[in-house]
Amino acid sequence: MGRRALVTGASKGIGAACARALDAAGARVALVARSADRLANVAAALANDPVVLVADLAEPGAPEAVAAEVTERLGGLDVLVNNAASAARLDSLELDGETIDRLYHLNVRQLLLLTTALLPTLVESGHGSVVNLSSVSGVVGTPRRAAYAATKGAVDAATRSLAVELGPRGVRLNSVAPGCIVTDLWERNRAVPGVVEQIEAQTALRRWGEPEDVADVVVFLASNAARYVTGVTVPVDGGMATTIDLYGGAV
Repeated sequence: MGRRALVTGASKGIGAACARALDAAGARVALVARSADRLANVAAALANDPVVLVADLAEPGAPEAVAAEVTERLGGLDVLVNNAASAARLDSLELDGETIDRLYHLNVRQLLLLTTALLPTLVESGHGSVVNLSSVSGVVGTPRRAAYAATKGAVDAATRSLAVELGPRGVRLNSVAPGCIVTDLWERNRAVPGVVEQIEAQTALRRWGEPEDVADVVVFLASNAARYVTGVTVPVDGGMATTIDLYGGAV
């Protein structure tokens, strides 16, 4: 690939898998997350002189600061993977303004600020590609995730709008919508008896996804192999979004 990439939320789970996959494809990767130790562990396994940036993208001014630093240290940027996000799973009767604001702040506002701050260098690269991590919750109804789903739906909408606007300038934008992936986010829920089996029963491929399943699609969208693909949301969910379960219940 030979490109320069930035992956946010790169210290674990899907973000770390994306960093590894991009590195394996030949990209030089900048990693951004809050945990210095975890970032160091991910970076230690990469071959192409990775750049580590410890930052909390939820902080005021952080997207702009990260954009400036990564542009300087990499000498530009070809690929942006917006993976950093906050989640919440609770009864909608328990939703409050603070929770909604927290989710929209990182998942939508800061994502857009980072993306727009990096647009000049992505345009300059001549083949800029942005891949936003969305969710199956933004595609189909998932109970107890109304606020989170709303942010992911907003990410998909922004992806489409930016793709139309920036296509003439050579920048492609797509989003990836993972289903149930074996990450820390699902660790507590997977420990509940019956949850693993229930999710498998509601997934066409009858298994949970692995972070690498998502990362491989991200690399495809970031690469020249997807040079004529823009403005789409690609489900990486084992068929979950298209599976109709008339008898089971959603978790």
